[in-house]
Amino acid sequence: MPDAVSWRLDEVAHAGPEHLDPTFVAEFDGLMPTDWNEEVQRLLAAGVGVESTVVDLGAGTGAFAKALTGRVARVVSVDVSGAMVAAMRARGVEAVQAGFLSYEHEGERPDGVFTSNALHHLPDYWKALALARIAHLLEPGGVLRLRDFVFSFDPGEADRVLAEWVDSVRPLGWGEPELAQHVVAEHSTFTWLLEPLLERAGFEIRERSLSPNRVQAAYTCVRS
Repeated sequence: MPDAVSWRLDEVAHAGPEHLDPTFVAEFDGLMPTDWNEEVQRLLAAGVGVESTVVDLGAGTGAFAKALTGRVARVVSVDVSGAMVAAMRARGVEAVQAGFLSYEHEGERPDGVFTSNALHHLPDYWKALALARIAHLLEPGGVLRLRDFVFSFDPGEADRVLAEWVDSVRPLGWGEPELAQHVVAEHSTFTWLLEPLLERAGFEIRERSLSPNRVQAAYTCVRS
């Protein structure tokens, strides 16, 4: 019988070296400013409330946890990066160093799981296992809110859509090298691959929104 750990993907190695760099982490919130209010409202509208526990997988610097503070009973912020976890703890966020494939929850089972722009670091095989682990973590009726880089175009449209993506983000300081690195080295998938994975894991997709540029998607799912 093989050792299960030896067969598990090394999530730290797939996290992107910048996310492990304390200098980058210290600048992260300035580089990636995000208004989390809409995501907080989506979770609350889906049934997460003041007595709920929420797990944030791929939590970065814990900005979402801070936005959710006072709206739920507990937020557990999880990240594979030791530098990110140190930054979260420094700002008073409950943080655990782990990944989608290694996180072990302690305490009352969560009512909600949130993840933003993190699942794409896993190849599709490991996405399937990660989603199954999230489903196992939640009680029936529990909520998964997932947002990420997910492609809603056909393969034959790829060159045109990705070129338009590059043009759209140049004013924000991003260019072709950064996006090329994302496409080549990371594992963003298509909506028509991710959605069956969600359903196979035991989730009902209640809400789906696609970005106009067709490179991002967000889902509200309920554990069936």
